[in-house]
Amino acid sequence: MNLVMLVTVFVLAIYVGMEIISKVPPTLHTPLMSGSNAISGITIIGSLILAGVLESDPQFSQLAKIMAFVAVIFATINVVGGFLVTHRMLKMFQRK
Repeated sequence: MNLVMLVTVFVLAIYVGMEIISKVPPTLHTPLMSGSNAISGITIIGSLILAGVLESDPQFSQLAKIMAFVAVIFATINVVGGFLVTHRMLKMFQRK
């Protein structure tokens, strides 16, 4: 694949994502985020598979292995943060 095409897809994904998120009302943002935790879980599985493939194949550079490790870390932070926000949101609706 061409680098220009990859950068174009990346920039379009950022633009479309920002447009979609900006149209969501604030009252729906947190429940929508908690629902996306399952999708983020799939991201963790994908990044773990990638890191395992890169580790077992000696032809890949050290930079690729480090980037795969960083992908695992960021995906994990995303899932844990999403669950913490969801837990905090649900705690607001509990009776005292």
